[in-house]
Amino acid sequence: MRAHLRPALVLTCLLVVLTGLAYPGAVTMLAGLLFPRQAAGSLIERDGRVVGSALIGQSFASERYFHPRPSGAGAGYDASASGGRNKGPTDRKLADTLLAQAIDTAVARHGAARGRIPTDLVTASGSGLDPHLSPASADVQAARVARSRGLAEADVRTLVARYTDGRQFGLLGEPRVNVLALNLALDSVAVASGTSAK
Repeated sequence: MRAHLRPALVLTCLLVVLTGLAYPGAVTMLAGLLFPRQAAGSLIERDGRVVGSALIGQSFASERYFHPRPSGAGAGYDASASGGRNKGPTDRKLADTLLAQAIDTAVARHGAARGRIPTDLVTASGSGLDPHLSPASADVQAARVARSRGLAEADVRTLVARYTDGRQFGLLGEPRVNVLALNLALDSVAVASGTSAK
């Protein structure tokens, strides 16, 4: 028995060192050297303080801001509660209750037209933490944001277009707008024009 136990313990310790310490340590070090911003969480700073991450959504309640897609992780976009709701298109509660409420909210809050509401404006992403909106969802909100800020709607739509990222490598994914970056740009416009952001 001792002849079998010693190699098993040695192999276990060796694998722990290699896969639990050496490999993660090497990957972390390389990531920090090659991609320092991403390895640090893609944090966004404003006036010397961190205001969020380009990778995690956050809630904006004021009518002066673009609102992100609903969070499946609670109102605060809590990353520790990340995950889907496990409700599919055949789930009665999703179809009859949750989507109906979300559509009513989109119509009342953003002035969206029934039957023409972008899907991501009323449904959460798979992780529930998506920081992006589709350009169509930003377009639905543009009139509300412009009206509440006293800006020309065309200027707000121009800003949305400027902050719209295309498909990754020209073919992966869909065009998207980072909500935090767009809202920070709106605040910069307000500062430049001398109006205060609330």
